[in-house]
Amino acid sequence: MILLTDDLRACLLANGLRRGADHIPVVKLFNPMGAATWLATELDRDGDTLFGLADLGFGCPELGAFSLSELASLRLPFGLGIERDLLFEAAHPLSVYADAAHRTGSIMDGIRRLAMADGVPRQSR
Repeated sequence: MILLTDDLRACLLANGLRRGADHIPVVKLFNPMGAATWLATELDRDGDTLFGLADLGFGCPELGAFSLSELASLRLPFGLGIERDLLFEAAHPLSVYADAAHRTGSIMDGIRRLAMADGVPRQSR
């Protein structure tokens, strides 16, 4: 799967030029065989370094940088790799997702809690 379309890449790069802003996540990436999830808001000029919220499934999501090429190169069982959530539409700035994730221990539980508070049903993955 292509993790970033040209439109997503352009949006992430534009956000990367406006560092310090509390951007709305542009893309959600996930491990289809595990709990790892990433919400990316910015892409550095190097075209590889993403910034956002990362959750490897150990109960301590954190803000920081991660490598697009490393995520794209991961090979999981059954020929799977990291995937992009095609249905993800962010409704809040990254700080809100980060706060919800820290309170619940995971990005996905945080997204579910926010969706319930918003009164909007969200997909489970």
